[in-house]
Amino acid sequence: MSIKNKIKTFFTMDDEYEYEYVNEEVSEHASNTKQGSNVINLQSVKASSSKVILCEPRTYEEAQQIADNIVNKRAVVINLQRVDHQQAKRIVDFLSGTVYAVNGVIQRLGSQTFLCAPDTIDVSGSISETLEEDTDKGW
Repeated sequence: MSIKNKIKTFFTMDDEYEYEYVNEEVSEHASNTKQGSNVINLQSVKASSSKVILCEPRTYEEAQQIADNIVNKRAVVINLQRVDHQQAKRIVDFLSGTVYAVNGVIQRLGSQTFLCAPDTIDVSGSISETLEEDTDKGW
């Protein structure tokens, strides 16, 4: 900032900010030497949380594997068409508890299809067309 701009700012009381952009590339060696630093190289962060797993369980025992994916910050779409109604209800109850534990969300996508997502994944919107048809089935 020059003296002229300082005087102008002092007398006019403008809230002007001056930003200086510095284009620096962090080498891999430099990032290794700053291990105690709070700076994270964004290129080194992988998008593992954006993975979606599709599951079609056949027994209640497979619910634990599905829950492990949710705990590991992966969204899971579950199709319960191959499971009888009682086991499907138990699976949904178990996964609801898992989703609650990780502050996630569980949403119904179809008559026997659910989406379980951890808190790292934003889910917006809802599907309500099939909900009216399935209330007669006891879901």
